[in-house]
Amino acid sequence: HILFRQGSHPVFEIPFFAKASVELDAVGRSGAVTVNNQEDVKMSMNLFRLSGDMSHVFSIIILLLRLRVARNAQGISLRTHELFLLVFVTRYLDLFTTFYSLYNSCMKILYIFTTGSIIYMIRFQEPICSTYDKAQDTFLHWRFAVAPCAIIATITHLIGSGLKNFELLELLWTFSIYLEAIAILPQLIVLQRYREVENLTGNYIFFMGAYRAFYIVNWVWRAYHEPAYQHHFVVYFCGVLQTLLYADFFYYYVKSKSKGGKFTLPTSHNA
Repeated sequence: HILFRQGSHPVFEIPFFAKASVELDAVGRSGAVTVNNQEDVKMSMNLFRLSGDMSHVFSIIILLLRLRVARNAQGISLRTHELFLLVFVTRYLDLFTTFYSLYNSCMKILYIFTTGSIIYMIRFQEPICSTYDKAQDTFLHWRFAVAPCAIIATITHLIGSGLKNFELLELLWTFSIYLEAIAILPQLIVLQRYREVENLTGNYIFFMGAYRAFYIVNWVWRAYHEPAYQHHFVVYFCGVLQTLLYADFFYYYVKSKSKGGKFTLPTSHNA
C-alpha cells in the first residue's frame, strides 16, 4: 500500500494505472492506493501544483531578501510567521515516518528552516529586531487562531475517525490545514494599519496568495484528469477561505501596479 495525502503542500501525485485501486483508509487520510506492480508507480506533478510550490518558495525568498537588504521589519508581522511555522511543524511530522520523494522532503525542510530563519531575524537580529513594531502587530494569534483551529480540528478528526481510530499525526495535519487558512490575518492587519505597502512586502504577499490560487486550480485539474481522485472537502474549504482573505489585497495590488504609483491600502472609511 502506498499512502498519499492531498494536503496543501507538495506531495507528488501517483498516477493511477489499470491495476491500481483507491480507497479511503480507516484513519481519515486522503486515500490509499493499492498497486499490484510497484514498478508501475511513477511520480508526477502537474503544472499548476508546481507553479503553486514555486510561488510559495519565491514569496519566502522575497521576504528574506527584503529583511536582509532593507534591514528592517517595518510592516512585517512576526505573529503570521509564528503561525506558519506551527503549520509546517505540525504538518510535516511525517518527515520522521514516511518518505515520499527527495523533492517532497527537501521542500518540507525548506519551509520549516526558512520560516524559522525569518522569525529569528525579526526577534533577535539587529538592527532588524529593533525596527519591529509590536504595537502594530497585536492580533492575539494564540487565542483567536491557534486555539479555535485546534478545537475545530479535534472535532473534525473525531467525527471522521472516532476515538477507536484516533491518530495524533492525522489530527495535527488537520489542525495545520485549518490554521494555514487564517495564518495570514495578522500580516494583513499590520498592512492595513501601515496603509502604505513597501514594494517587496507587497510582492511577498502577492506570491503567497498566488500559491494558494494555483493550488485551487490544481485541485480542479486533478478532479477532471485523475479518474480515481479522492476529494478532501476540508482542504477545499480552507483553500478557498485562504484565497478570499487575499482578494482585497490582490485588487489594490494590481491597481497600484497598473497605475505605477505607490501601493496604498484604503482605510475603513474610504475602502
